Amino acid sequence: MTSSALRGEWTQDWVRLPHAEAGNRIGLFGGSFNPPHSGHLLVAETALKRLELDQVWWLVTPGNPLKDHAELAPLEDRIHMTKALACHPKMKVSAHELVLGSPYTARTVEMLRVKRPALRFVWIMGADNLSGFHQWQDWKSIVRSVPVVVVNRPGASLSVIGSPMAKAFEWARLDEADAMLLPNMKPPAWTFLHARLDETSSTGLRENRIT
Repeated sequence: MTSSALRGEWTQDWVRLPHAEAGNRIGLFGGSFNPPHSGHLLVAETALKRLELDQVWWLVTPGNPLKDHAELAPLEDRIHMTKALACHPKMKVSAHELVLGSPYTARTVEMLRVKRPALRFVWIMGADNLSGFHQWQDWKSIVRSVPVVVVNRPGASLSVIGSPMAKAFEWARLDEADAMLLPNMKPPAWTFLHARLDETSSTGLRENRIT
């Protein structure tokens, strides 16, 4: 993408960070959302309710470095689909990573903490990402920078026991019954939330679209 095209992208509302008041508890929910689906929404809704968050920011990445981009829909299309799905007054959608110039979560979290130091951030992820979380760039720095909430996903319950992240930070795990305390805790701190399971996946939706 040319620099002029990028400048045009940056003028879009969906590139800006959402407004939030000082002290707000903000869930950061990042992903390709290719496409977004009901399973994503369930994860976001579970974190919003159980952690008593003020907002959930869906951070639609230009491209996940660990995934094949061959089937990746255009960023603007994924933004519009995500906005249509996350139709809730406390859910905001942004592609601010486009401005940051890095697709890595560690960098995103670092810059958001610098830009919005008065907010209390929590990183949200589905348990299906936990087993490979140790492959993310600087993954330990993410856990040491912001509290993390992991929401159950089909077939991923064992990852909370066997994943490198769960083992490395077992001592920092917060009991699920106390999840509402997580946004105010000093990292590293994380919790695992059980939720109704939704079998929908982006991969399955893309495959069904082709067949």
